[in-house]
Amino acid sequence: MPRTTVIDTSAFEAETERLLAEVAEPQAGQRLDRFLSDALPDVSRTRIQTLIRDGHVRLADGPSGGATIEDVKYRVKPGERFEIGLPPAAEPALQAEDIPLDVVFEDDALIVIDKPPGLVVHPGAGQPDGTLVNALLAHCGKSLSGIGGVARPGIVHRLDKDTSGLMVVAKTDQAHRALADQFADHGRTGEMARGYLALVWGAPSRPHGTIEAPIGRHPASRTKMAVVPEDKGRHAATHWRLVETYGGHASLKDRAGMSGRAPVASLVECMLETGRTHQVRVHMAHAGHPLVGDPLYGTGFKTKLRTLPEPLQEAIVSLDRQALHAAHLAFVHPVSGTLLEFNSPLPDDLGEIVRQFKQL
Repeated sequence: MPRTTVIDTSAFEAETERLLAEVAEPQAGQRLDRFLSDALPDVSRTRIQTLIRDGHVRLADGPSGGATIEDVKYRVKPGERFEIGLPPAAEPALQAEDIPLDVVFEDDALIVIDKPPGLVVHPGAGQPDGTLVNALLAHCGKSLSGIGGVARPGIVHRLDKDTSGLMVVAKTDQAHRALADQFADHGRTGEMARGYLALVWGAPSRPHGTIEAPIGRHPASRTKMAVVPEDKGRHAATHWRLVETYGGHASLKDRAGMSGRAPVASLVECMLETGRTHQVRVHMAHAGHPLVGDPLYGTGFKTKLRTLPEPLQEAIVSLDRQALHAAHLAFVHPVSGTLLEFNSPLPDDLGEIVRQFKQL
């Protein structure tokens, strides 16, 4: 990852902070917005593109030192250093909305919530309100970190609309940066961890393993992600563990025999080493075990759905989302340095489906 440093705040008028990002050899040739997106993991790529176009990014030294770069497609060169000015957080144009939140933990630096399925994390095209951000504005007032931009105050990481489970949101810029560093590291050198419970079709043939495959945009559908060649995507790694199987043989040992049938479905715990869009969904589908109910990556299993008992079929159809739950979250508190760990049980909709699968 590119190295970033907080430096003097006096150069850009009306800006409270400047950051310095230096291009290393592996980043040579990347687009400027992509490079800065890696350098500033706590700032959305959309906001980075806006900062570039609005003249808040310039070369720090060299032959073109001081030159403002306004082209998001500018190809960076080894040794170039970019100064990025972060303007003060604008007053949110969003409206606070009284949307109930399941608050798991809260203090002056952060808040941990258990997000229900169906709740969009932040406003976007076609979803200007009714989001987690609107709910947070009502709950926290103006105490949210502004580093994520107007539309994403406090948002350090996100969950898909239809994925339920644990999320942490920053209330201060200090907490935002510290948490973003941990999430960017994905526990490789620290104690931060994110664990998901995924209900998938079929069952892996081993008790645990790792799926390591690059993820990028699907070549034929802009709404989907896919496992792609290395030069077309970004490195992605998912560690998984088989929790239990449903239907067929009850254990891995039994399944090694020659008789009987394979499990219909299984519950898998997934731990992320990277944080790509739709990562668990894409990787499990790539492994031949798409998530139950997944409308994008599990459509090929509609035939299997029709073989299930009618009440279970109805429960899955009524689910109307992928069976994915962010069940575990651990991180070091950005102020106290204490390791915080949270666990969330399966929500009622997934719990009911698991209960019926167990009866097969």
